[in-house]
Amino acid sequence: MCGLQFIDNRRLNPVEIWTFYAEDKQTYAQLARHYCCSAKTIERSIDRVRIDTEKTFNSVANVLIDTIYFGQSFGVMEFRDSLINKILYRQYVKYETNALYFSGIAEIRHRGIHIQSIICDGRKGLFGLFGYIPMQVCQFHQVCIVVRYLTRKLQTDSAKELKSLTLRITKLSKSEFTEKLEAWHPKWRNHPDQRNVSSTAGKSFYTRKRLRSAYLSFKRNLPVLFTFDDYGELMIPTTTNALDGCFSDLKNKLRNQRFVQTTENEVY
Repeated sequence: MCGLQFIDNRRLNPVEIWTFYAEDKQTYAQLARHYCCSAKTIERSIDRVRIDTEKTFNSVANVLIDTIYFGQSFGVMEFRDSLINKILYRQYVKYETNALYFSGIAEIRHRGIHIQSIICDGRKGLFGLFGYIPMQVCQFHQVCIVVRYLTRKLQTDSAKELKSLTLRITKLSKSEFTEKLEAWHPKWRNHPDQRNVSSTAGKSFYTRKRLRSAYLSFKRNLPVLFTFDDYGELMIPTTTNALDGCFSDLKNKLRNQRFVQTTENEVY
């Protein structure tokens, strides 16, 4: 005997399989091994489940917004409440635009949900778009932006000091971080602001353009990097990491779906 236990497919519980798939993040392959059947059988079982789309939400929400792309022209724009970790609204888009974010927020507000705050990745043009609603820029995205500018090739003491300050952003209060950033610029003013003149074109340019861009990124986003500190009672998250985890799950499911489609006609 091979030691495998075969289960009659008619006895599979689609709702149970869906729960493992959606909540426990099991893949088709993992479920197929668990139930001793093919991945295609698992897919058919999941397709038979009818999900109740009626959901209840809080009357207030801290809304995380972001978009993930699957290919060059298909994206998922998601709006999630960080207080209850539930999706409030989702739309499929070809391009990520501020107008689409505005329409998504308008749809949530139309449902009678009061939006306490919006947490985003710092996309240009979003600040001020939603009026009085407090905005929080994801601190993780800000760190990634600055670190990307301050590559390993930037070995100056000014770049090292700014990078060190960047990596400490989550450990400092708004006043502490602002004080240190304002002290950094006068100390190293000649580095980000230094200009040279091209001998060929005769035009001036910034000598350390990437260092200057990193600093200006902080200056531009500083008013919305510590919104959570200004509104402590609202429990505003400092990052959009909850969305990133959801997007990772979507990518895994998409890869799994492609695997099933490419292997369903294979002969064993």
